[in-house]
Amino acid sequence: MPTESYAIRVYKQYFNFASSHFLIFADGQREPLHGHNYQVQVKVEGDIVAGDLVVDFIPFKPLVKELCDELDHFMLLPRNNPYLEIIEGDEMVEARHKDGSYFCFPKQDTKVLDLPNTSTEMLARHLARKMTREIPRRMPQARIHAIEVEVEESGGQCGVCRLDMD
Repeated sequence: MPTESYAIRVYKQYFNFASSHFLIFADGQREPLHGHNYQVQVKVEGDIVAGDLVVDFIPFKPLVKELCDELDHFMLLPRNNPYLEIIEGDEMVEARHKDGSYFCFPKQDTKVLDLPNTSTEMLARHLARKMTREIPRRMPQARIHAIEVEVEESGGQCGVCRLDMD
């Protein structure tokens, strides 16, 4: 008898965010400041629960949209990069790179994320971790085994993070 497994995948056109960022490479060099129109896709694996589903699309899609909106139209900065010092003031956020470059952004336009970098892989991790906290709260009947988030920065180019709960 074959083993069955179940999942849902959502990839709506409105699962997107437009943000600015720069990567800091392993050697500490920084790429120029730029932006992307990101697209997000999510796969949730789990047990079939009441209603014969893994997760109900109706409450799940707004969660994904909400998490995308939290990143939309912001400058994204990594809090945990050893080559970047972040100073958060009341009105401004300063980013000082070890190469001497300096940025100053309005606080209201900046998201400092608890990440080592703002790569698509790390943005996918950020979203996946938030989902693992929100799904049990919003959909307590769900029995999730894994969440996989894909963040595409341009057509055919994306980073993926999979979190296994088992």
